[in-house]
Amino acid sequence: MSNSNSSAAVLGTGNIRKLLIQYSGPAIAAMMASALYNVIDRMFIGQGVSALAISGLAITMPVMNLSAAFGAMIGAGGATLTSIKMGQQDHPSTLKVLGNVVLLNVVLGIIFMILGLAFIDEILYFFGASDDTIPYARDFMQVILIGNVITHLYLGLNNVMRASGNPQKAMLVTIMTVLINLALAPLFIFVFHWGIRGAATATISSQLVALLVVIHHFNNKSSFLHFQRSIFKFDKRIVSSILSIGMAPFMLNACACLVVIIINKALYTHGGDLAIGAYGIVNSLLMIFAMLVMGFNQGMQPIAGYNFGAQQYSRVRAVLKITIICATITTTCAFLIAESIPYYMARLFTNDEELIQLTILGLRVCVIAFPIVGFQMVTSNFFQSIGKAPMAVILSSTRQLLLLIPLLLILPNFYGTIGVFASMPISDCLSTIIALTLLRREMKHFSKLKDKTLIIESNNTTL
Repeated sequence: MSNSNSSAAVLGTGNIRKLLIQYSGPAIAAMMASALYNVIDRMFIGQGVSALAISGLAITMPVMNLSAAFGAMIGAGGATLTSIKMGQQDHPSTLKVLGNVVLLNVVLGIIFMILGLAFIDEILYFFGASDDTIPYARDFMQVILIGNVITHLYLGLNNVMRASGNPQKAMLVTIMTVLINLALAPLFIFVFHWGIRGAATATISSQLVALLVVIHHFNNKSSFLHFQRSIFKFDKRIVSSILSIGMAPFMLNACACLVVIIINKALYTHGGDLAIGAYGIVNSLLMIFAMLVMGFNQGMQPIAGYNFGAQQYSRVRAVLKITIICATITTTCAFLIAESIPYYMARLFTNDEELIQLTILGLRVCVIAFPIVGFQMVTSNFFQSIGKAPMAVILSSTRQLLLLIPLLLILPNFYGTIGVFASMPISDCLSTIIALTLLRREMKHFSKLKDKTLIIESNNTTL
């Protein structure tokens, strides 16, 4: 346990740049593997099933986002609280966080599965499905919902494992999941002819294997955090902290659910089923770069959380600055690539020329504000990382609820499909301004705080 404990303590003493590389590198590798899987999975579906199957898959995005909202609330909330408690040297509470993450994921996962399966057709029609696309959407979501508890537990425990000083192991587990997925998906789709159900079955099967590996890690008594019978009890204080800290990513995903519903309905009205499919392709491509930024965010989270808990405020500022720079470079590269070769990116998914042209349009419009998106994403995650849930919730919900949704309700009435896509970069610009304002205010507060080590050194000098 001492070795694991010391590896966690290095978060408060090691070089910031090296720590960010150490923690974000595995996260980025895992995120990129996951993003590439989503791209390749859509390619399998588009080439192996049909163009309408891509549209059917896009219809499921709100359900997936809503499920992810609950998973992120527990996983991200638990990971952040783990880092903070470790920084405070409170090992008993850290163990309780682990136990409560498991319990919350099981309970919420079962509830979501039951409700989703009971009302699946009503939900999918509400989310924008047509008679042509609902067979594909239903086939995919039935399998995903049955395995919902597996997904929640795997993602939640993997987050805690990363935050507790095991970023490389968390990365390897995620990459293993993706590799298994990529091996099974073409087998189930092209050989077994299971269609879109094959893609969903491959996803759940790979996550089940990953969950077993993560459970094995936490069953190992030599791990800094490991399962003990006494920790599997709901603790009101721990649950409240997990939910409050995790409210920001919950709001982000829940709002994304609502946004995608509105986008799908607007695209169907102004462009038909294929316009929805085009957005699904655009979203999966841009997700590659968003995942890169999220990887940097995941690397920043334990460093910022630990040092905030340890009152090492200068180190918190340092990791924030470096992460913002890395994220901005990433999203700027996304802008340049998407504007330069949109046809070749769209052609990977389909031979349907109409779908290709709609995808090119959406891609070029959606990335206009991408150079500044990285800053906004990092800022929102920063507030979550230091346990300031209200600020993170404000940033997460403002872009979606107060900015993007009104734009989506107004612009398509005047500009049709282009208006749907244009709503996204406009809201990105406005939300970045808000993020900058809140961050500057927080940094002014930080400038008044002294590091704990400086206070101790000052007292020693006085003595």
